[in-house]
Amino acid sequence: MKKLLTALVFMGMLTASLMLSAAEIKPVKYVFLFIGDGMSVPQRMMAEEYSKRLGKGKLCINSMPCQAVTSTSSADSFITDSAASGTAIACGEKTVNGCIGMDAKRKNNLTSIAKVAKDSGRKVGIITSITINHATPASFYANRTSRSNYYGIALDLVNSNFDYFGGGGVAKYNDKTSKLYKGNIYDLAAQAGYQVAKGKQAITALKPGSGKFFAVGAEGPLPYAIDRTADDMSLADFVQQAIKLLDNGKGFFIMTEGGRIDPVCHSNDAATVMHEILDFDKAVKAALEFAGKHPEETLIVVTGDHETGGLTLGFAGTGYKSYLENLQYQKCSQSGFAVKLKELADSKGTLKFDDIKKLMKEYFNMVPAAGKKPKAGSLELSDAELKEIETAFNDQFPQGVNKGGSWLARIIVRIFNNKCAVGWTTGAHTALPVLTTASGVGAEEFNGFIDNTDIAKKLKQTVR
Repeated sequence: MKKLLTALVFMGMLTASLMLSAAEIKPVKYVFLFIGDGMSVPQRMMAEEYSKRLGKGKLCINSMPCQAVTSTSSADSFITDSAASGTAIACGEKTVNGCIGMDAKRKNNLTSIAKVAKDSGRKVGIITSITINHATPASFYANRTSRSNYYGIALDLVNSNFDYFGGGGVAKYNDKTSKLYKGNIYDLAAQAGYQVAKGKQAITALKPGSGKFFAVGAEGPLPYAIDRTADDMSLADFVQQAIKLLDNGKGFFIMTEGGRIDPVCHSNDAATVMHEILDFDKAVKAALEFAGKHPEETLIVVTGDHETGGLTLGFAGTGYKSYLENLQYQKCSQSGFAVKLKELADSKGTLKFDDIKKLMKEYFNMVPAAGKKPKAGSLELSDAELKEIETAFNDQFPQGVNKGGSWLARIIVRIFNNKCAVGWTTGAHTALPVLTTASGVGAEEFNGFIDNTDIAKKLKQTVR
């Protein structure tokens, strides 16, 4: 009996201690939250190992002093979607898949970190490389029963009064089929006091102290990092600009999403994923550079909303060997390669398999093997691999004429992945936990094993 009482007293003291600890989280002037959509431990480690093999060192997202394994399930599923996980991270409460900023019954609106920050007098920035009214960014400013209600979500964006939106454009910005239609979203944003800047030149011309900003880097999502041109802006560019435009005496909250990690995990395109993670890391580095100037006033938290693709860092055909450095030979995204195939077919009218061989050499450094059994990890195609690619070519280009689709590009990228010792288990989401890392004031709150709702609960206190 005495042991039982002692145990109960100890548990009571521990509970009280934990409650006290949570209540003692102090406000922080500058708070950054970075979310990699579809990014879990395998994605982070693949990009870091690649970076190290190319002599560029570790990623800053993996070098932060505090780390927490983070569970991601939604209210109605062990495997979450981005709407439910985004809502959990933004608002601190579980909801059902497909729901934005509302409770699991889709009846009550939830309050996000960003809204708490705005109400406390801080400036708020929302940045993403995907469309700005996509599920994850929407979770910070919208309250809608369905993530597919893009026009309604965009109306919530306009009405949010947040200070900066940057990155991808608005999906269905002029959706006249919507029952909520009030006009072109960009026009409505301008009427609400936003400076709407479209394109790199207009965006870079924005100046601090001139109201609210809507920096539209593309009509849809930003181009993949691997496909980017000099006319495109990176995620880091938007973070750096948001810092300059939002810095003020009361501080700010900036949420930045690496939103294009997820779609290329869905398509199992390892090299493009790796470039997106590296680009995401550069955006976090921009925040760390700011934190270096404000070390006693800044908190940076990095997490993922869920894992996508079931990425595995190994392949049976390469045994215990890994060849991640070979990912450097892929020169465009899988979707970009599919476009190049279409363009070549359109220009030539009729394609031959030799045309495909030339493209594989140019964009993947893959060539037919001199012998029947190329060495593991080499970029020489075995007879079996070449036959599989030729079959896919004949399926998509019967008699050399394109019948549409992207099957050939997918087969080529899968074989290239395997030569880099990278495998995938699915084209969908998984229930793998993600890794949350943090640095700066209050970073110690992000250690151990936490739930994604804990991120919002803790950050709401830092921005209150």
